[in-house]
Amino acid sequence: MSGESDQPQPGPSHAGLYSERHSERHSERHSERHSERHSERRERDQAGVPGGVIRRAGSQKRRSWIQKVIEQIIGSPRQCVTLSEVVPVSVLAVQRYLLEDEPQDTVPKPPLYCYDVTISDGVYQEKCYLDPSLNFLVYQNILKVGIEMRISRVSCLYNEKRLGQGILCIDKVQCGEPLDVVSVETPFRNRAHEEKPERPLRGGRSHYLALWNNEDPYGDIWKANKQPEDFNLNNTKIISLSHLEMTWNSRKNFPALLVRILHMSKLRYYGKPNKRMTEPYQTYLEVADSSGMVSVIMWNALCPEWYKSLRVGLILLLQDYSVKKSYSLRIQPDPVDPHIKQISTMEICLNFRDPPTNIVIIAEKHLKSEWKLPKLVNRFITRSELDEMPENSICDVIGLLSFVGRVQRSKKRENGEDFWSYRWIHITDGTSEQPFIVQLFSTSQPEVFENIHPKAYFACTQLKVVKNNSQVPNLLYLTTTNESRVLITGHRGQPYTYDTKAKKIIQWIKTKTNLEAKNTVIGGYYPYPPVPETFSKYSRFIKAEWLLTTISEVRKVIEDLQYREQRRIAIQGIITAIKYIPNKHSAQSAPAPEACQTASQPSTSQAAEKEGHCQERGSKRPQDDTPMGSQNFPSMSMVLSLCAKRKILQGPSANPIPVPQPDSSAQTKGNKHNISSQESSTASATGKSRRITNERWESRLWRDRKGSLRDHLKYAHVDPESIPRKFILEHEKFLTQQFNSQPSKYIPPEGNSPKLNEFQSARSLGHFEVTILGLNHEIAIDVAFLPMYSPEDVQTSQIDTFLTCMNYSCVYPPEEPVSEKVPDPKAVAGDIIRAAADLDRVHIIGILDICNLGNNKVEVCLQKIYTPK
Repeated sequence: MSGESDQPQPGPSHAGLYSERHSERHSERHSERHSERHSERRERDQAGVPGGVIRRAGSQKRRSWIQKVIEQIIGSPRQCVTLSEVVPVSVLAVQRYLLEDEPQDTVPKPPLYCYDVTISDGVYQEKCYLDPSLNFLVYQNILKVGIEMRISRVSCLYNEKRLGQGILCIDKVQCGEPLDVVSVETPFRNRAHEEKPERPLRGGRSHYLALWNNEDPYGDIWKANKQPEDFNLNNTKIISLSHLEMTWNSRKNFPALLVRILHMSKLRYYGKPNKRMTEPYQTYLEVADSSGMVSVIMWNALCPEWYKSLRVGLILLLQDYSVKKSYSLRIQPDPVDPHIKQISTMEICLNFRDPPTNIVIIAEKHLKSEWKLPKLVNRFITRSELDEMPENSICDVIGLLSFVGRVQRSKKRENGEDFWSYRWIHITDGTSEQPFIVQLFSTSQPEVFENIHPKAYFACTQLKVVKNNSQVPNLLYLTTTNESRVLITGHRGQPYTYDTKAKKIIQWIKTKTNLEAKNTVIGGYYPYPPVPETFSKYSRFIKAEWLLTTISEVRKVIEDLQYREQRRIAIQGIITAIKYIPNKHSAQSAPAPEACQTASQPSTSQAAEKEGHCQERGSKRPQDDTPMGSQNFPSMSMVLSLCAKRKILQGPSANPIPVPQPDSSAQTKGNKHNISSQESSTASATGKSRRITNERWESRLWRDRKGSLRDHLKYAHVDPESIPRKFILEHEKFLTQQFNSQPSKYIPPEGNSPKLNEFQSARSLGHFEVTILGLNHEIAIDVAFLPMYSPEDVQTSQIDTFLTCMNYSCVYPPEEPVSEKVPDPKAVAGDIIRAAADLDRVHIIGILDICNLGNNKVEVCLQKIYTPK
């Protein structure tokens, strides 16, 4: 562990362009010969590098390209070189840290995160500094681990406080495709890069941050698994919290505290460029004894030392702490036990020094009754009780995971660089047909957050109820708080297993059969929370300047988004065309991954991925006019949809569109699903003509205007990542990785990994490409519409308008198998297309969900449409 007394020198002091065996006193010629001999010696020694199995053929016989670049830049008078020989290298790590202000800086800069990139040429590894002008490549997840990269311009940055030490800076680069094989066991050219704990190349920081947020502990400075001690308390003076509250102002020395942890907050990173602190972390513990509950703040280097070893329920002996007046703006969590007194006038401070706090974990088996420490009390609720819970109330839940969404990110502040990481999950507990819908933010438990998957036992504490019964569909979900903790490793030995409700739910989970548990889903686009049924209700929660976005501004909105960041906007226009794209692996025909074969025809997503990765996002991709078929795959029985939608009819305030009555044959359930796909011309109630088939429709306005547009934005492509997949436990690790954020370090695949496209979709329908023309008829945008239907809905009701087909609450996979008599998805698509055609020349407001999937891939989904009065 790196303590505060062990600070590195400022500047690029942790990696040298010279090896420690080089000397600046040597002549340039002698230095070159020595470098060559050293390179050859290291190459001969490569076979002894531990853990190496993946190697490039002949790597020991060829000279390192990295070594050549080092020698070239050392001999350059400008310390900046445009390379004549550009050789592809592989990216092994992308690591982030906060760069503190340099001594010459007089005005503090906003937070500036820097990135160190570890590359390999097959002979050596080298950790390089990425020039901040290239940070956008990381923001967009274009520069990531596991890809091939070509570096064409480098420079050297020296630390003038040390002899012969500098770092290689990447100034110009071209990112390529992911590699099938990456050399991960090649040694570092510079041994300083192998030092533990890892340290950033620049600045005085002692550690790296997690790549995508500041809450998660990352790196080898974070210690874990501190064990309870057999501590003799007979000679230790202990003070109660209530007594300390009354006397702390008049004391200089404080006796020990013997307390139990009742709550534990996630980490807070408060690093700033102008604050020279090596480990600026803070976390809150709510601890209690028999006399009350108080907040304990753990500061700085003590967090990496202790945070990962602490958990709710532990008994701690605290010595050599300090006491201060409590922070007035902080709101303590309420004690679960109403009999515990809440002490809010003081706070206990734990520091690595000033004074150096002594923390001892006391084993539960050594607990004595005379200590009278409070027991853990949970506030478990069942799903059947959730509807009656008041807004903002706090509760705990336990159950089985039935849906785990992909990781998403949202900015903490509009113009800031810091993000929250979160994902949507569903938890079932057997007390209701509906699940708990939870917005699970990172709780500083990356080992849990990154490994949750469907079918896992799951418990989460300190969740807040979010609800709004005045909108349609009703808003009801749970979200994590600062003190939420998550458990997925099984319930045995946990204190809550003595809770009556938890016991019943655990018993229900044990009775679940494989047939009942098979309807589990992972990843994909998840449109939650739902949009209110009227635009006036939607606008109440939106700032005035963000209420409406012009279509011409959409590209700028997209360009400002970072990897996995999602934003919801509203645009105005006219729906002028719609086209149905069936699932590549439809629910009826998709094989299980164990038996599937790669299609001979590449999918549109695969074709798009073959394009250059440095193109401008939002560029006009060629759109495949041919719907993706499923004839290449063997037939299978119908699987259930991701969401068993409950239809919610439009209220009078939602401005439904008058719809001409379809003929009687279309209203008959049996005939409805056998509509011919031949082209037909029909006339609406207003006499507008349009061309409709089961797969596409375009208006006469679109045929007249599409050739004279000033701009046409094409964002209707649906990435494989946006399609929810049926979860298969045998592929747990692969599927979990696909819907996590990009890792900071390269993880070699285990065996022959499948492709995401090979896993069957959990949705019964494909998606639609919807063209919206701007009100001025100058700009158009293509967006995707992913209806979340289940077969039951189509069987029980007629699709009347495009508006009502979007008014479905997003819920859960059904428990019971559906009937094999399901409608043809193309017939259902035809109903939706005809419903959309009824909006011909109607002014609409469309609510779009925009998400940056990284690597120049953007998802723009139409979630809701309104018709203004």
